[in-house]
Amino acid sequence: MSDYPEFENKMKKTCEALNATLATIRAGRANAAVLDQIQVDYYGVPTPIQQLASVATPDPRSLLIQPWDGSVLKSIEKAILASELGINPQNDGRMIRLVFPPLTEERRKELVKQTKKYGEDSKVAIRNIRRDAIEKFKKQQKASEMTEDDYKIAEKDIQKLTDDYIKDIDKIIEKKEKELTEI
Repeated sequence: MSDYPEFENKMKKTCEALNATLATIRAGRANAAVLDQIQVDYYGVPTPIQQLASVATPDPRSLLIQPWDGSVLKSIEKAILASELGINPQNDGRMIRLVFPPLTEERRKELVKQTKKYGEDSKVAIRNIRRDAIEKFKKQQKASEMTEDDYKIAEKDIQKLTDDYIKDIDKIIEKKEKELTEI
């Protein structure tokens, strides 16, 4: 069937989106990906920090943000404070330092719970893609573009694809949980 790549691509993108989202969850170590979701008001335009400054990791527990344009320093600081990052930026007038405190047991549990929720959301998205695929196959069968046997084969194939991607999501979540609990 020529329709599979379309649905497989959507499922793959769902896994990629989950990975990107999980990268923003800080696991006690400094990771520049935690800044990906933060937008800075730069002359009225919401702009990602990485487009306004260089971000360095001088040690495992801190990030240094050095803007190319010094006038945007306060805006970056404001955006970080307004975000859900939960870290107070230290502004020395030239750059901003973010120091990541070690995670408490309670915070780890919250992050694991949040990770599981993201995983469940992704699984729902995968199942919705499966549902859309099956609906499309049903329409093709009703319009006599597909035989009953082809429909059954397509349904089985799309279910296998779904199961494979659900397993991938479980592995991604398991890896992130391990990362959160082993620090």
